[in-house]
Amino acid sequence: MKQLVNGIKVYGGSIDNVKGCTDKVENGDKVSLGADITILSLHTPCHTKGHISYYVTSKEDEQPAVFTGDTLFIAGCGKFFEGTAEQMYQSLCVTLGSLPKPTRVYCGHEYTLKNLQFALTIEPDNLRIQQKLTWAQSQKEAGQPTIPSTIEEEMETNPFMRVDLPELQEKVGCKSPVEALREIRKRKDNWKG
Repeated sequence: MKQLVNGIKVYGGSIDNVKGCTDKVENGDKVSLGADITILSLHTPCHTKGHISYYVTSKEDEQPAVFTGDTLFIAGCGKFFEGTAEQMYQSLCVTLGSLPKPTRVYCGHEYTLKNLQFALTIEPDNLRIQQKLTWAQSQKEAGQPTIPSTIEEEMETNPFMRVDLPELQEKVGCKSPVEALREIRKRKDNWKG
């Protein structure tokens, strides 16, 4: 991109050495896009040490959006390549989970169907997961995307963002949110669905 567009700025996290990055950002850094759009950098490590999610707001009455790359997927999360369950808990449940519920979630890959199928192995009686899976299957059949989601939908359907619930911890034989997150990720890594 940098070679195609002379003078373009390419933003990326300061920790990961991203090829082509011209402007490095840290957690909390803000970038303006025109007069109306603000982009807040959120350090959301675990998939990589320096992973950054971008929270986008505008002066208009539009819903905010967050671009989560490989940290948060629809009904899932990224593998713990360079981090720990503690870091992923902080990234998902604290940092991203504290965003306003209507925030639209745009992730780096569309794994929605498989993630929802897996989510049902953790919470087979969760009606919201069942409904979203039916919707996602219809979207796929129609050739339509399943992205974006919202933070609110993720809190209802994403097992990795529901680990604070004692009933979910119990279902996976754990006694804490971090322990449950670690166990669910282990199950997902071994799932053959």
